[in-house]
Amino acid sequence: MTFNFKTTIFLLFIYSVSFSQSKEVLSYDNSNAIFLKARESLKKNSEDSIHYYFKKVTPFSKNKKHYKKYLDFITEFAHYYDGAGAFEKSIDLSQKGLAIAEFFEDNYYKSQMLVNISATYRIFHDYKKAIEYGKLATKILENDKTIPLKSKTNALSITAAAFNENNELDSALVYQKKILNYLPELDSTDIRNNIVNIGYTYMLLGDLENSKLYTERGLSLYKPTKNDYALGAIYTNLAMYGRRAKKYKYALRMFDSAIHYSNKSKYIETFVWIYDERAQLYKENKNFVKAIEDLEKLLIIKDSVFKNDRAKSTLETEAKYQTAKKEKEIAIQKEQLLENKLAIKNRNLYAILLGSALLILAIIFFAIYKRNQFKRKQLQKEIDLKDALATIKTQNRLQEQRLRISRDLHDNIGSQLTFIISSVDNLKFVTKDANTKLKNKLAGISSFTTETIYELRDTIWAMNKNEITVEDLHTRILSFIEKAKNATENIDFIVNYNINKNEAFSSLEGMNIFRVIQEAINNAIKYAQASKIEINIDKKENQFLISVIDNGIGFDINSVELGNGLSNMEKRMSEIGGTVKIDSKLEIGTIINIETSQKNTANDV
Repeated sequence: MTFNFKTTIFLLFIYSVSFSQSKEVLSYDNSNAIFLKARESLKKNSEDSIHYYFKKVTPFSKNKKHYKKYLDFITEFAHYYDGAGAFEKSIDLSQKGLAIAEFFEDNYYKSQMLVNISATYRIFHDYKKAIEYGKLATKILENDKTIPLKSKTNALSITAAAFNENNELDSALVYQKKILNYLPELDSTDIRNNIVNIGYTYMLLGDLENSKLYTERGLSLYKPTKNDYALGAIYTNLAMYGRRAKKYKYALRMFDSAIHYSNKSKYIETFVWIYDERAQLYKENKNFVKAIEDLEKLLIIKDSVFKNDRAKSTLETEAKYQTAKKEKEIAIQKEQLLENKLAIKNRNLYAILLGSALLILAIIFFAIYKRNQFKRKQLQKEIDLKDALATIKTQNRLQEQRLRISRDLHDNIGSQLTFIISSVDNLKFVTKDANTKLKNKLAGISSFTTETIYELRDTIWAMNKNEITVEDLHTRILSFIEKAKNATENIDFIVNYNINKNEAFSSLEGMNIFRVIQEAINNAIKYAQASKIEINIDKKENQFLISVIDNGIGFDINSVELGNGLSNMEKRMSEIGGTVKIDSKLEIGTIINIETSQKNTANDV
């Protein structure tokens, strides 16, 4: 199998790594905390938590500043799958990491992902694949002088181990001796894994003296690390040495230690070697009962770990990436050709349309200009006079109409609503034995009708004024707050205005501003769980600035669906040329800013 990394895996980067997550907005400033929690989930071995944080960190893979942390997590995640025996998932994950490293042209991480794949294939007992990927990794590392020596020795060590398992012992020793060439730049601690592997190779070659020497040296270097997996494997190697050297008691002690550390690491693959070797030891000692017990344990592990469909799954995974790569190359070429053709057509079409539009507009504007210039002087005085008369008549009619409507509302609708409240209260008294549901319904109707009367009075208040001053608005807000205090507990209301109390709004502006403030206060009371609500009225230059501030629980404006309340507020402010802005922070509170320009305060409707 051959790999061409120069033409590779951008397709895999697009199709295999999910860059579009949920609509949740991620902050790259908290990446360290997210990755720390993701690694902790691996240590806790919590499947749900692991996959939750995997989705959280995946968007970082497309970011040049953060992809390295993502690939480090990929390596740990692949090791987690190896330990759980989910080899096809481990290989799939490392292939995705390889695609990202290739996209960013990062040789270090390309080699790291290849080493991951090689190590997984070795555990899976597909030694030819393990050797193939190990060679690819070492080739990249040997040609890049900027990569640390530890990475190079690790790749050589993994490849040598695969040669060992494939019974290519001479090749294994060649790769292991290459690692020793890096001394003294790397001390014995840095290459302890290689020392253990050399011991294993000598054992396979039948050189038991050198095998014990190197393996025990590796054990002494690994003990301070408390690496349970490594210690389990080393004690297994020493047990294998003891069996071959006919030191059976020594071998059994080593097997006990190997089982102890393998249980701690929960790395079930080590037990494949342990039970296989120990069964042979029991057989050589004529202890056939124990030999059969170990062989049965070995069969159980192989049945649970090495399913037949796993080999098929890993081959399908690799084939999928190779096929996707070819298809992507073809798709990119087609897309480029189509884009070029479309760009040429679009440029020509845009040029024609733009030229035609400019010509038509020039003709229209010239005709309009000449006509208006001719009429303007003749009509100006007449228009001014008519406008003045029309304005006076309109203001008079509107004032009369407002007064008539407000009287009708107060005398007719107001009295009818009052009658409804009285009737509902009488019903409540008459039906005193009725069930609670009916009483609550009647109470609700009474409360709603009372609220309607208040709103009607507010409307009449605005209609009867040519303009509404800041003092009027302040008084109305205080009246509303007094009602709110009766319906709420433990909320302090503060109203400030740093503005001339004689500053005025038109009746429409004043009413709309008052309704928006009402809605903002109601929202704070209902949802904010606040202990303080502050209303500020100010003016800067020609702008009226009003804010409603609460110290409640706040909310994430990007993730909360805002309802009709905000829509009504925005609509009211747009009617008078104003704006509404919301700034909310979790556990801090919410600020609703209202802004409108000062206009002519002539009567508006």
